[in-house]
Amino acid sequence: MNCKRFFFRTAFLILILGTIGFKQVLSQPKAIVRMGSLNTVSFDQGWLFARYGLQPDGTRKEEPSGLEASGFEDISWKKLNLPHDWAITGPFRIDLEGATGKLPWKGIGWYRKHFTVNGSDAGKRVFVDFDGAMANAKVWLNGKYIGTWPYGYSSFRMDLTPFLQFGKENVLAVRLDTENWDSRWYPGAGIYRHVWLVKTDPIHVNHYGTYITTPQVSDQNAVVNIETTINNQSLKSEKAIVKTSLFELDASDKPTLKVAVTKDTIIVINPGEKKLTSSRAVIDMPKRWSIESPHRYVAQTTIHIKGKVVDTYFTPFGIRTLEFTAKNGFLLNGKRVQIQGTCNHHDLGALGAAFNLSALTRQLKLLKEMGCNSLRTSHNPPAPELLELADKMGFLVWDEAFDSWKKGKRKNDYNKIFDEWHEKDLMALVHRDRNHPSVFIWSIGNEVMEQQNVELTKHLVDIVHREDPTRPVSNGYNDPDGGRNSGAVVALDLMGVNYFFDQQPRWDADPRYANKPTLGSETSSCVSSRGEYFFGGTEYKNWQITSYDVAKPGWGCSPDEQFRTNAKYPHLLGEYVWTGFDYLGEPTPYNSDETNLLNFRADASKKEELEKQLALIRKNNPPSRSSYFGIIDLAGFPKDRFYSYQAHWRPDFPMAHILPHWNWPERIDSITPVHVYTSGDEAELFLNGKSLGRKIKAPGKDFRLVWDKVMYKPGVLKVVSYKNGKLWATDVVKTTGVMSKLTLSADRKTIKSDKDDLCFITVKVTDESGLIVPRSNPSIRFSIEGPGEIVATDNGDATSFVSFQNHERPAFNGMALVIVKARKGAKGIITVKAESKGLTRGATKIQVQ
Repeated sequence: MNCKRFFFRTAFLILILGTIGFKQVLSQPKAIVRMGSLNTVSFDQGWLFARYGLQPDGTRKEEPSGLEASGFEDISWKKLNLPHDWAITGPFRIDLEGATGKLPWKGIGWYRKHFTVNGSDAGKRVFVDFDGAMANAKVWLNGKYIGTWPYGYSSFRMDLTPFLQFGKENVLAVRLDTENWDSRWYPGAGIYRHVWLVKTDPIHVNHYGTYITTPQVSDQNAVVNIETTINNQSLKSEKAIVKTSLFELDASDKPTLKVAVTKDTIIVINPGEKKLTSSRAVIDMPKRWSIESPHRYVAQTTIHIKGKVVDTYFTPFGIRTLEFTAKNGFLLNGKRVQIQGTCNHHDLGALGAAFNLSALTRQLKLLKEMGCNSLRTSHNPPAPELLELADKMGFLVWDEAFDSWKKGKRKNDYNKIFDEWHEKDLMALVHRDRNHPSVFIWSIGNEVMEQQNVELTKHLVDIVHREDPTRPVSNGYNDPDGGRNSGAVVALDLMGVNYFFDQQPRWDADPRYANKPTLGSETSSCVSSRGEYFFGGTEYKNWQITSYDVAKPGWGCSPDEQFRTNAKYPHLLGEYVWTGFDYLGEPTPYNSDETNLLNFRADASKKEELEKQLALIRKNNPPSRSSYFGIIDLAGFPKDRFYSYQAHWRPDFPMAHILPHWNWPERIDSITPVHVYTSGDEAELFLNGKSLGRKIKAPGKDFRLVWDKVMYKPGVLKVVSYKNGKLWATDVVKTTGVMSKLTLSADRKTIKSDKDDLCFITVKVTDESGLIVPRSNPSIRFSIEGPGEIVATDNGDATSFVSFQNHERPAFNGMALVIVKARKGAKGIITVKAESKGLTRGATKIQVQ
């Protein structure tokens, strides 16, 4: 190539690149570890812990004075890493409340951390961010009191700078008190979410200081508005330039292609001042965030003073449009989306309340497989990682603040701090979460006592609207008639109804609510125990519940009934089933929790009936310590109901599922009803090759097919389902042989050697041919070889008092779970073994990276 041609070609390329110069990759090649301030590091490692007050065995250990002092002798305290739930190790105690899991979570916990901040950081601001601490947190640094945040579900920041000793050892002390906190479910106890150390320049983007909206969105372009609050914690005024660049963000949190830049904003900011700046950018051909394609972007905001970058702040966001209508339902990006949601409490089963990303990811993958597209954070702010996963995986989130307002459901629940803290907690929730594209509804409460309080409802709605006017505000009503009759619902953008839909036509005709969208904020409450089947009209036996999916409390209904309700009122936005997973506490119907009476505040006869049931339960003191509501059990094993929802929520996914199992030697020639869930529209059932008839679903009415006169004979039960007259899916259950061996299957073949990555291993009790043997409950011993350790075990049995940390436990209806992790920094192969007397041992191997 001659020099002249090379020159002109190069000049042409430079010209072209100049016109699209903003389309480049971020200079930082690595994934963003923590969104927000660039200089943020994990502060989870190397804590010390001691428990005072109520002890696990019910005795009391008095709390000495001076535990916050930097010179206090803490060498004997327990060494641990966060997140930490001090109560999950138990022991389970029959004398404790079933409502909170029969676990000894009440107590006073102290955490201390010795750390050093480099002397070169002198002059910076240093903060500690808590994602959640249960409960009544009080914080000291070097013996100096910093502050408090009582609500255990809120994320909060403490400024360490005034008392920090740069270049020297510092001691951070945190006191938590759950003795003066009440809950209706297992809340956990301790610093149960992550903690972060943040260093910034004195002039920096404020905590949760960015707010990104997309007021105009089309296929051609999207207008992006960015509001940024700059905080000057220095001693002098400065002229600062605020710049923001927008990048695409991949699934591993790595910024990739630069797609837009904003015009520089120049400000003069005075000492002690917080100044709000606004900027705008346009993204051409935007990639919209949706359930199917959850595209994300990230804004990189930098502050420049005297030509130097003094602060960098990352804000992930998405581009999508939301529309809520009373007649056409919910529209995401202009397309109708039926909400197929689940409610979930925050515990992670055998891990307790201590947050773990692997565990939550596993849960969400299971829900996604079922067809769930939305999550309700019942009844409190979630861990921030839940929203990050929802953004990445394509879940919509109903983000909830409170379970009570001024009037409590328990003596020491949120009612004790409402007056002083409700606005701070609402602002903390909204500011933290308002840039997440997954968050599409704010909720100010759940079944609160003041559902008819017009002024208080409006007050809370106004706070949320002030902080984020782009999303609707709702409330979960178990007294929807009372809330609507009083007019309290007028203040809401949409109506959340828990269970009671009978009056919906009346409210659709009321001019106040004719244009008010309605959503099933809590539905069904069906209860069952995985693998348990009862006959002869019995639904409850031995503190277990039949898995025929017909049992429910007085306020609830079967999934089928709720599906029929949804079909009857197609303008409803959808539903949130109570619940996706079993959880610790609230073992209804074996639960003497008097707040259940609130569901019948308008029905005296139902209330009287339930009062009698509660009195009987209190007398019998059931061993149940976890819920039966879950579609998936506490160990993460799907119940039969999983396939009911999958059949309905994923109509294009070929599937069929038979229940019950077919091991009933005591029922030969006895009627044993067979139910089938299928996404097909008809099915034929065969027993040992003989047809038992073909059944057709009535659209909008039938959501399972039932053969209720099947005479049990051992052998093979097979269903063949059809759709539009064509073969669709099959399922087979067989009478098995005797239990013979243990088989292990891991949810992954490799894990990382860090403190968070977990592997979940399913153990099945099988016969010689590998079929799982129902009703088999042998005691299983777990062991591990190599660079790893057993974290917990479980089996999904709501009545088991075996500690989750125990390495031996019985299977429950042929299944058990063992959770393992690698030792930090290790490499090699982990071998996990399971043994039981008389059975062939099982094992599986996991590679540690």
